[in-house]
Amino acid sequence: MPRRTYDADVRLALHPDHSSAVVATITASDRYLARAVLAEHGFRPTGDETMVLARIDHDEAHHADKAAWALREGGAIVEVSAALQEEIETEWTYGNAPTHWQWLTPEEIREATGEAQRIHDDIVAGRLVIHRHAHDGWTTVAVGTYVGGKSVHLHGEDHLRTEETDYASEAEAVANFHRHHTVAVRPGPAPLTDIERAAFEILGMAPSSTAPTAATLRLAAEEVPQLVPVYANGPGDHEALLNDFFTTHGEWEKWRPHDETTIASHESLTLRVEFLHDASHGDSAWTIAAYESPVGERLWHATATPATPVAIMRTLLNSLSTDDVWGRGPGTPVKEEDLAQASRPLEDAGWPLKVGARLIDWTAPTTDGAGLRFDTLVKQGNVLPAWTIWVGSTVDSPTWAIHLSTHAPTSLIQDVTFEPAHGYSHRPPPLHATSTALNLAQKPVAASPPAVAHRPAPRR
Repeated sequence: MPRRTYDADVRLALHPDHSSAVVATITASDRYLARAVLAEHGFRPTGDETMVLARIDHDEAHHADKAAWALREGGAIVEVSAALQEEIETEWTYGNAPTHWQWLTPEEIREATGEAQRIHDDIVAGRLVIHRHAHDGWTTVAVGTYVGGKSVHLHGEDHLRTEETDYASEAEAVANFHRHHTVAVRPGPAPLTDIERAAFEILGMAPSSTAPTAATLRLAAEEVPQLVPVYANGPGDHEALLNDFFTTHGEWEKWRPHDETTIASHESLTLRVEFLHDASHGDSAWTIAAYESPVGERLWHATATPATPVAIMRTLLNSLSTDDVWGRGPGTPVKEEDLAQASRPLEDAGWPLKVGARLIDWTAPTTDGAGLRFDTLVKQGNVLPAWTIWVGSTVDSPTWAIHLSTHAPTSLIQDVTFEPAHGYSHRPPPLHATSTALNLAQKPVAASPPAVAHRPAPRR
């Protein structure tokens, strides 16, 4: 006997205000894993109980069907509306398809449009930074660079966009783009297409989030500062950060027992921060600990390496002034809702989740290595970290890392993870920046910052 509709954990239906978008309504009491599976298939949160899939290749029905299968394999009860099921069973056709598509199979067409979707997603997420665009008389063309990777010429719009030519040098790519398109060249990304704008409106994203900026916008000229993800920036001046911390937080007392170390002690005598002035790569530059009482046992501790960006350390230090900084206490187990709270900024930013037998990982959807890891087997008092926020080649060989013990406050971890997920800062220009072929191009007047992401609701 078929289940009644109100037994469903997830309901999938066509969006009422968009021709092909799919809305997921999560009715399960435990929404976290359902949201994670949906996010893996391209759904983005639009509310506590809703997520929306809106693609520029109009293939939402196919990917919603894949999400439904994945949810069912995980034990969820999924209800698919009749209208959506009809779309799933109907192959999408493109009215303006290129002539050669008539010889392609549906799978090959889906592969081509999926590549166009991937390019679009890379631009939106800041993995592909667009420097210039032009109209070649038929369609839009552009030149961009993958963060930490190759430069490319792009051809076409929406589901027809392709990578046309690869370049090892950004300067060569931009110079050749000017050579081919001359006076038609314009700075930054092209204006949004109607399809892109409709997708952004349904997802509740401001159109400016793709204009001239993707998340890690780098200005075309090497002589100006580069806007990069905060986690990819240099460490900055930790000494200045320490001095500023004492200036702005009068409840902390400064104590320097010897030249190598400065201690910050909270007026409650239950919080302590230690800064090692000449910390090397293998050291902990910052060590933080919270205690039950001035003479009580330690509740939690954290360390940060010297290369941790100042912007992230500032957030961590500022979080020490919140009321719930003392955490849950060693007798309270880490629950699924704690994981959801700590990782919420990463989930909202689309960081993929991987759940293993022991390790739970969230990783940045970029070419840069970055992530949050929770080790489920680390117990209170264990010398190994339970939480690790890291950037580098791997979590075991990071450029920088913040380690936290099992019962570190999830609210504090949420504050810190918000910065890698949504934070950006200006990287200073090289000391010996030289003029290149980029100078042939008109320099942008100003760089627009990424769209502002809102922090989660205040903690209670």
